[in-house]
Amino acid sequence: MKSGLSLAFVALLLFPSNGSAQVAEVIDQRMYEIIRASSSERIEADIRTLAAFGTRNTFSDTLSTTRGIGAARRWIKSEFEAISSACGGCLEVSFVKSLVEKGSSSRASEDVWVVNVIAIKRGTTHPNRYVMMSGDIDSRNSNGSDGLGDAPGANDNASGMAGTLEAARLLSKYSFPTSVMFIGLSGEEQGLWGGQHLASVAAEQGWDIVGVLNNDMIGNIEGVDGVIDNSTFRVFSEPTPVTESDSERARRRFEGGEVDGVSRQLARYVDRMTNLYFTNLKAKMIYRLDRFGRGGHHRPFNDAGFPGVRIMETHENYVRQHQDIRVEDGIAYGDVIEGVNFDYASKLTAVNAVVLAGLAWAPPQPSEVRIGGAVQPSTTLQWDAEDANLKGFKVYWRDTTAPQWENFRFVSPDTRQITLNGMVIDNYLFGVSSVGSDGNESVVVFPSGRLQR
Repeated sequence: MKSGLSLAFVALLLFPSNGSAQVAEVIDQRMYEIIRASSSERIEADIRTLAAFGTRNTFSDTLSTTRGIGAARRWIKSEFEAISSACGGCLEVSFVKSLVEKGSSSRASEDVWVVNVIAIKRGTTHPNRYVMMSGDIDSRNSNGSDGLGDAPGANDNASGMAGTLEAARLLSKYSFPTSVMFIGLSGEEQGLWGGQHLASVAAEQGWDIVGVLNNDMIGNIEGVDGVIDNSTFRVFSEPTPVTESDSERARRRFEGGEVDGVSRQLARYVDRMTNLYFTNLKAKMIYRLDRFGRGGHHRPFNDAGFPGVRIMETHENYVRQHQDIRVEDGIAYGDVIEGVNFDYASKLTAVNAVVLAGLAWAPPQPSEVRIGGAVQPSTTLQWDAEDANLKGFKVYWRDTTAPQWENFRFVSPDTRQITLNGMVIDNYLFGVSSVGSDGNESVVVFPSGRLQR
């Protein structure tokens, strides 16, 4: 495939400390190819197929070829294998399973195998470095342990699983330095079992995970609050890693970073890419791990210290979630196909695909970012980084109350330290990203160490 790297300058910023002009963003035309290729028709077909299994409850039939979670996960694996065949075997497709024993949790009513389906587009330069997109395979009705009753789960979460399949189709046509992993996770409704197992595998095997994009309900535009909205979506992210040490937590008290953990930087990246490449679509940054008192499959990865966010619709419809199919007091309950907007699901799938592509094409982020400048009229940043495929770095800063990075200075690829004269460290927050030769950049890294005077 031709590279198609027609790069366009789209904005200018002035660097306030010396007045020199700065190129704000570089457009990679391949992103528009990916967005145009996202097919609402294919997503609709996949959602209808998944819903037609009747139920995908974790405790449902595993032997039938037409009903239950066993049939569903075998079909998902066959779809990944078909995608791989179309690209000359470019995906590594497999089941990853674990046994959850009866009584091991309050929702483990019997022994059950929890089976995830994964497909890896192996990176050419960093094969053990991963960007990941996941959707849940399983569904449920009013009773989370009911493996017999109907639970089509059209939006929750056939939409996220169909989006993951479609993203695999879109990105299988390209080559990336970093590995891209597409995942169908199981056991979400009973306790995030599939994600817990895969996160433990990642930790044991030392996977370098850049970020996990968990897609859980990306197809509903008619909210229970009466709002109809197909122009926004939510990105949930925890503020700082739960795995941070006591010393890291104590240092943040004096140096800041309360909203600058690795998952929050990933969420900002999703927001940035949406603003850059999409029209009439806005990411709503939600500053919490997940919805109030609820959970999703990015959390097990966060629990293991990996960056991860939840991507989903803005306005949920609770009468279509976790409900037996019925009509009661004139209200139609149940997660059925009529509640899914396929064009909207296609747009959110495209968001995932360009975020995955941007991160997978970008060079590794800077490491060991350090900062200094206490009681000085300037701020100094220092970092380490790999040299391959580097166009340079962006040194970012923002007001301490700003939700998104506001300004930056671009520096050469051989730069590892910069002093920003006239910028008092107390008044701003700072970060550094790596920029590749094609213009794609890494997530921004918040300083984790202090420079000695």
